Amino acid sequence: MTLQPLVGFKHFTTRHCVTGSLRHVYAFNDYPISEEMLLGLGSGVGFIYWQAKGSQPFLGGRANAGRPGEEGMEKAVGRCTGVKVELHHTESAPRAEKVLLELLEGGQPAMLALDMGFLPYFDFQGQEYHFGGHVIVVCGLDLTHRQVLIADRDQPLHLASLEALAQARGSHYQPFPPHNAWYTFDFSQKRSPQKDEIRQAIRQCARGMLEPPIANLGVAGIRKAAQRLVEWPNLMNEADLRLTCINAAIMIDARGGTGGGLFRTMYGHFLEEAMEITSEPRLREVALQFLTAGQRWDEVAGLLDRCYQAKAPHELLIQASRCLPEIAEIEEHAWRELWDLSK
Repeated sequence: MTLQPLVGFKHFTTRHCVTGSLRHVYAFNDYPISEEMLLGLGSGVGFIYWQAKGSQPFLGGRANAGRPGEEGMEKAVGRCTGVKVELHHTESAPRAEKVLLELLEGGQPAMLALDMGFLPYFDFQGQEYHFGGHVIVVCGLDLTHRQVLIADRDQPLHLASLEALAQARGSHYQPFPPHNAWYTFDFSQKRSPQKDEIRQAIRQCARGMLEPPIANLGVAGIRKAAQRLVEWPNLMNEADLRLTCINAAIMIDARGGTGGGLFRTMYGHFLEEAMEITSEPRLREVALQFLTAGQRWDEVAGLLDRCYQAKAPHELLIQASRCLPEIAEIEEHAWRELWDLSK
């Protein structure tokens, strides 16, 4: 017998692992909401360029990811929708499994963080790849065969053993070990987001992009990335350079779960939705600026993708680096307009 999802569970093809997982949980609890609105309410868009010693450079477009001093996108979304969202961790694999089974046997899907490198349905073409910041929803259980059903970004639902799931949840790979994290939700006080909450969520994103605490973040970080890209050939051998380029491309375009354009396309559509709720027509023009920025980010991803197999990746890197200051200008103007509109 084919393992079936929980009664009432609706599965969607989604754009981003966190917003997609939240949408699955919200829909199960009779709260229809778009991924774009979830991303915007959670103040989830930013920029980071980072290179830890001994690791590849990293370009990311998320913000409010739950780092120290941050509320976290999931809790911020809950606060704006009247849903109590709690994040839990344990270093005990037996406890992590016990809680998971309790949730599923109680009729609730479970939203988990894990290392996608250990999930059996991902194909990394023979290469070892680990990213512990991935989020999925477990929506079905066959305890007899110790299997679960997983809703990820794609179709269809995926089967995985409890053993594979435990390995993914307990991964120690840096820089994002998941620590067996899971979320719980209380929808008893659910409500629609208010106009002021949407404005504050926008303002938080704008502040992070315009007034970052360090130069690796925000608009300043985009400009710093432009300078650093051309230095990559001097920092690593050719094989590592090609791998860095393809990984960066995937983290920018839709393959990496950004919805395309390093989350800027999703954010543009959020602003269109926000315009209807806040009755602020000026958001339409800013939304178009973000859609333009998203297109330019995808152009950068295309150049980095070509670097992976090009005979002369250095020239393509120079082209990519030249795009970033232009993107920074577009974004700085857009974020400043949002800062003024969100007052």
